[in-house]
Amino acid sequence: MMLSYVYLLLTLIVPIFADPSMEELEGTWTSKSNTVFTGPGFYDPVDELLIEPDLPGISYSFTKDGHYEEALYRVTSNARNHSCPVASITYQHGTYEILNNGSVVLTPIAVDGRQLLSDPCNQDDPSKSTYSRYVQPTWFKTYQKYVDPYHGRWRLQIYQFDGSKMQPLYLAYKPPLMLPTEALNPTDSASETASTLSGSSSNSKKKRSLLEVRSNLKRSLENSYRTTAVKRGHDDLFDMYWWMSVGCLGLASGFFFLKN
Repeated sequence: MMLSYVYLLLTLIVPIFADPSMEELEGTWTSKSNTVFTGPGFYDPVDELLIEPDLPGISYSFTKDGHYEEALYRVTSNARNHSCPVASITYQHGTYEILNNGSVVLTPIAVDGRQLLSDPCNQDDPSKSTYSRYVQPTWFKTYQKYVDPYHGRWRLQIYQFDGSKMQPLYLAYKPPLMLPTEALNPTDSASETASTLSGSSSNSKKKRSLLEVRSNLKRSLENSYRTTAVKRGHDDLFDMYWWMSVGCLGLASGFFFLKN
C-alpha cells in the first residue's frame, strides 16, 4: 500500500518538474529486449554494414541540440505461413524538432539511411536479403517521460502519428551513444546533404573531399568506442523524486495522526 502511495506522489511530482524540451529527451532509449542500441555497434558507415542484434527491438537516441538516431530491428510473422517471417534492420539519423503541440518531427539525412530486408517467400533467392538506401521522415503525435513503477527506470512512451502506442523505451545511456551527427556517406550532390561541395570544384577536388570525410569518420568511429556515454538504470533525479515522495508521505502520515 505504501508503494502505491509513493508512486502516486511520484506521478504528481514528476510532471511539475519535467520540462517538455530537448533536454528531456536526451539519451539513448531502448526497448524491453535490451539488445538494440544506436551507435557503432548497430551500423558501420565506413563499410556500410548493418549489424544484426541478438533479438528484435528498437532504439532511439536524442541530443539536447536537436540530433537523433534510430536503430530498428523488426520481425513480422506471416499468419499464412509461419516459415515466412519478414525481418528488417533499419538505420537512420538526422535532426528532430519538438512542436508547440508536443509532437516530434524526425527529419533524416537522405544519403545516410540504410535498410536490410529479408522476405524469404517473396524473393528470387530466399537465402539472400535486400540491402538498400532508406529515407523515411517520421512524425510522433506526442510522448511521455516518467519513472516506470515496476522497473524503477526512466521510461519513454511514444505515441505514433495515429495515436497508437509504440513499445515502451527505457533510458540506457546518457549522454547518448551515437555515431557522428553529420552526414556519414556524403555525395557530391548539394541537395542530398549539408556537407555540400562547391559546384565549381573539380572532380578531383570532390573525390579528395569525400576521402577526407571518410578518413575523419574512421577516426570518429574509433573514438566512439571510447564514448563518454554512461549506461543508466536510474539516476540522481529519480533518487530526488523518491526521497521527496517519502518525505511527503511522512508529513501526510504525521498530520493524519495529529488530527486523530
